[in-house]
Amino acid sequence: MEAVITRENLMLAYQRVVENKGAAGVDNLSVAELKPWLKKNWRSVRQALIDGNYQPRAIRRMDIPKPDSGVRTSGIPTVVDRLIQQAIAQQLSAIVDKSFSDSSYGFRPRRNAWKAVQQAQRYIRGGKRWVVDMEIWIWRSSST
Repeated sequence: MEAVITRENLMLAYQRVVENKGAAGVDNLSVAELKPWLKKNWRSVRQALIDGNYQPRAIRRMDIPKPDSGVRTSGIPTVVDRLIQQAIAQQLSAIVDKSFSDSSYGFRPRRNAWKAVQQAQRYIRGGKRWVVDMEIWIWRSSST
């Protein structure tokens, strides 16, 4: 947890949360209100993280209309929880990303679908004949 709550890591996490903007969570605290809130409350949040008893807030459910019809349900954490999640993700990514396949492009820093397509084109130009796109889904029935 010490690496997660360093000033440098938290500042980077804060910048990313601010850049991403996003809606307020169940506490109605906006991204614009985050900095003053942290100045007032960060010590207690930090201590709860160190002690291992930090409790994230509930997730705000939001239905977003799809262009073709229907809705996509999204869960919106509070901005404080997004800050903490981002700080943790930054530290975990630095450790875990090294073990991923070089051919993996999903949900990785500095990688995206367009870069995957570009790599596939390079493979084809290099003589490869097949490109495989996979997603792994885990489905569990409600009875298990």
